Amino acid sequence: MRKVAIITDSNSGITQEMGKELGIYVLPMPFTIDGKEFFEGITLTQKEFYEKLVQDADIATSQPSPESVLELWEGALKEYEEVVHIPMSSGLSGSCETAIALAQDFDGRVQVVNNQRISITQRRSVIDAIALADQGKSAVEIREQLEAERLESSIYITLTTLKYLKKGGRITPAAAAIGTMLRLKPVLQIQGEKLDAFSKARTLNQAKTTMIDAIRNDIENRFGGLDAHEVYLDIAHTNNEAEAERFRAEVEEAFPGYKVGYVDPLSLSVSCHIGDGALAIAATKIHAG
Repeated sequence: MRKVAIITDSNSGITQEMGKELGIYVLPMPFTIDGKEFFEGITLTQKEFYEKLVQDADIATSQPSPESVLELWEGALKEYEEVVHIPMSSGLSGSCETAIALAQDFDGRVQVVNNQRISITQRRSVIDAIALADQGKSAVEIREQLEAERLESSIYITLTTLKYLKKGGRITPAAAAIGTMLRLKPVLQIQGEKLDAFSKARTLNQAKTTMIDAIRNDIENRFGGLDAHEVYLDIAHTNNEAEAERFRAEVEEAFPGYKVGYVDPLSLSVSCHIGDGALAIAATKIHAG
């Protein structure tokens, strides 16, 4: 049995059931929908979330309560010597800083990883952490390695609507109106802390080509040129599984020898800001294992 417990949150895309299979703990993220609190994967399913989203419900994300975090850590420490906690990016939520502050009372037994990942790249960090723990690495060693690799991942996302970026104040109403009129499909990136603009396209095919080219550039330049066994390629989507599967085939054709690992729903915390119908591709440099 591992000496180190691995804990993440549901922003990783790891469900409660997957967490049990992997032998890890998953902290459910809370959402407020029309004033009522829900917990991802516990009292709120992906289907229910998107039904509420398209109905223009008032949806807000929030941090897990300190009590829920502490309860999870204390339970894990009854079975393990140490804990590695891998939350979503500190640039997208305050939950990482809160966890770091709470961990100070655990005399080093709880290590909080601030490696600026979310969704499928966060999930890959969890998989790496499991591999490192299985190799006998300590919680500090696991945290240090994951944080050293924080910028060695990229996510590119294309949207079908500008509605939610406007609603969240990420673009102005005028920019949203012009973009909608011109039928622009923005391509966003998560590379490090934040969700940022990357490019614009007129069609879905153009957007997908832009994302594939961006990933290829990252592999060849940011990551220093990687073979197929040195990088994870993953696909994600927001309520758009059929198109995501088609995109998987296109990505594997564009990268001969590489295999797409996961085709997963994007984190609901990201989905709040981009709406349904989005497609994403991620590349993550492989280290552990």
